[in-house]
Amino acid sequence: MGAGVSGLVDALALAGYTHVEAVDISQAAVVRLQERLRAQGLLAVCRRADVRTVQFDAPIDLWHDRAVFHFLTDPADQATYAARAAAAVRPGGHLLVASFAMGGPEQCSGLAVQQHDEVSLIAVFGASFELIESFHHNHLTPWGAEQRFIHTIFHRRPD
Repeated sequence: MGAGVSGLVDALALAGYTHVEAVDISQAAVVRLQERLRAQGLLAVCRRADVRTVQFDAPIDLWHDRAVFHFLTDPADQATYAARAAAAVRPGGHLLVASFAMGGPEQCSGLAVQQHDEVSLIAVFGASFELIESFHHNHLTPWGAEQRFIHTIFHRRPD
């Protein structure tokens, strides 16, 4: 989720993963990613979708959120996101969420964001997922600013 034009999709395809789906809300980012992958002869499904409505044809092993969740400031949107993730990730699969941490930015790209900690993320995802690990990271932006993130790894509980 939030694939943007990240090199992660390329790295996964080069590592031999055969079914990678890159999802982003920006059509321009999806097109750029598709063009770059095609130029390298790499295969991945790239599509524009909203994380609150995205659906997959089959259960997925890993849902990786690249800093999307913190843009959902409405509790109803957060619950919808959690339901989408629970419906998509197979029991035993994993959910990785990178989000602005407490003390992190209050806005990003001109949009309000919500900061999170382990407690707030468990409150949203805990019905279907168990927190395995979390850690904090200070990300240095290209313009030299630090952004405090929390990274969480959840395990999908059996149905």
